[in-house]
Amino acid sequence: MRSSLRNIRSRFSPIRPGGASVSFAVMHSDTRVANAVRRSAATLLVLCVVEAGMCAQSITPREFTLKNGLKVVMVEDHTVPSICFSMVVRAGSRYERPGITGISHLFEHMMFNGSKNYAPTQFDKILEAGGGYSNAETGSDFTFYYEEFSPDLLDKVLDMEADRIRSLKIDSANLEQERGIVKEERRWSVDDNVQGKMYEDLYATAYVVHAYRTPIVGWMKDLDNITLRDARDYFRTYYAPNNITVIVVGAFDSRMFRPKMERKFGAISRQPAPRPINDPEPPQLGERFAKLYKAAELPAVAIAYKTVGVSSPDYCPLDLLSVILSHGQSSRMYRRLVYEQQLAADVACGLDGRIDPGLFSLYVQMQPEKSVEDAESEIFKMLDEIGRNGVSDQELRKAKNVAQKSYADELKTNAGIAARLARYEAVYGDYQKSFEMLNRYEMVGVADIQRVAQRYFSERMRSVVVLVPEKAESSGNTSPH
Repeated sequence: MRSSLRNIRSRFSPIRPGGASVSFAVMHSDTRVANAVRRSAATLLVLCVVEAGMCAQSITPREFTLKNGLKVVMVEDHTVPSICFSMVVRAGSRYERPGITGISHLFEHMMFNGSKNYAPTQFDKILEAGGGYSNAETGSDFTFYYEEFSPDLLDKVLDMEADRIRSLKIDSANLEQERGIVKEERRWSVDDNVQGKMYEDLYATAYVVHAYRTPIVGWMKDLDNITLRDARDYFRTYYAPNNITVIVVGAFDSRMFRPKMERKFGAISRQPAPRPINDPEPPQLGERFAKLYKAAELPAVAIAYKTVGVSSPDYCPLDLLSVILSHGQSSRMYRRLVYEQQLAADVACGLDGRIDPGLFSLYVQMQPEKSVEDAESEIFKMLDEIGRNGVSDQELRKAKNVAQKSYADELKTNAGIAARLARYEAVYGDYQKSFEMLNRYEMVGVADIQRVAQRYFSERMRSVVVLVPEKAESSGNTSPH
């Protein structure tokens, strides 16, 4: 997001099963998550807990592609008088070369700072005057922009969006202003943030070739060195219409939308496709270890294992395992490290949902006077136990219930639907694959959880970063770059 500095990894990727049309109802219930899922060829009914009341929604995407390659996905829904217009751009840290890291995040900011026909800040002022808002998010595999607004603003929003794709203001003043803001974000989220710095070092330790080793916010020296030519070349290549998908959800007339898009966006020239990404990470042949000396109150440890990308059949079992390990106070990590052993003040676990193989990471912040080595030992034992004995049916059912609830929650808003379709379009290569995900999660068995634990949690696939607390006056810059 524009105020965000790190890639926030969603625990569950978009999970929406079915076919061309998906329907669901969310009803008040006394149970945490209803266990009934009824599926037909074209519709899905999901019941889950909400605060009160009932809502129902039908999702029927339609699509078309302009001659310049701009793909448009439409979900017309008049449940509320609101529209979410979004764009997903196949531009993120995965597509950056050394020397210009952070340029994707830089453009997330520059996109709101003026174009040929709209002055800086005018984009947001027009939206906010009409009761709307805008935001954006940069990830490793894509950049996502979205606005929510009342239907009467649709034509104006299309004009503003087309204008910034056609003629974004890219000059020295704009570049320097946003460069300074992004550098300050980096200081706040990484350089002066203990956990942010640990994760930055963890990725730089785990990867030696792939662009996933670089932070989404960029290395500070690269941010300093991005030139005006770099910025113009990057925008022309990655913000071309043939590298963008528009997803619009809400109260609009889909029959009239294509002519509007053709008028506003049709004349924008397509560009040659961006260079293919070919940065294969070499096999890891042994454990990698790093220490981070930084001003902090308590020691901590971050552990990561190389795993898979989202298209792998092992992705869903690993994702469910991350929930079993760390979701809620009944999770294995919380029970053992916080309650029973009283080693940890905080625990976390997550799986990257990325195009190329990502990391399965675990984090433990220690209690005072507790040893990082003890926490590591307990984590390694825990993972080994799952590899030897698996997990219980009850643990797996809980994780699947979390997936179902996450699915239903994402479909409650126009912005949630747009974000899910956008993520699948960019990461899976096709938003339609989102309709398969709930079935993929539901098909996972306890044997699958045990199998992936055996396959991926080996010492030779492991990277570890240990935080060694220092007093504030003696901490230094220990960036790996």
